[in-house]
Amino acid sequence: MEQSGTAYFIRQIRCRRPDAVAIVSGSDKYPDLHGLISFCQTDMGVIVTSEVWGLPDPEENCVKPVFAMHIHSGTSCTGNAEDPFADAGQHYNPGGCEHPSHAGDLPPLFSNNGMAWSSVLTNRFTVQSVLGKTVIIHRQPDDFTTQPSGNSGAKIACGVIRIMR
Repeated sequence: MEQSGTAYFIRQIRCRRPDAVAIVSGSDKYPDLHGLISFCQTDMGVIVTSEVWGLPDPEENCVKPVFAMHIHSGTSCTGNAEDPFADAGQHYNPGGCEHPSHAGDLPPLFSNNGMAWSSVLTNRFTVQSVLGKTVIIHRQPDDFTTQPSGNSGAKIACGVIRIMR
């Protein structure tokens, strides 16, 4: 009998110990920003789970901050005075697709008093294909339209994806 339904789906995507992680740290302007992005390869794709703390608070009472998060093609979280994570490169996009169909485009982080947690299943990449690449959190939400990066603003945090040991 073919298995289907929610229980089958849950068994297929259940993540044991992550295959890779990125420990994310904020730029000098955001020293309290940190988090852990984990990557778990499954038969159905990669489960990307994000746990982030210290996201900047909104300056206006009714603004609920949303932050873009992407995998970038660079291999380093270094940069310069203008862009502290310039060496993180552009969005990871091995297929040469238009935004928001880059392999590295991920759902946004919704801040909850400076904290965010999310989990997504994606088949846009494998864990192996993103090892050594960077994860970037941007100051603004991605508009999912503007080329090439969704008008997502400054890079405020970065981490390199490494094998989980």
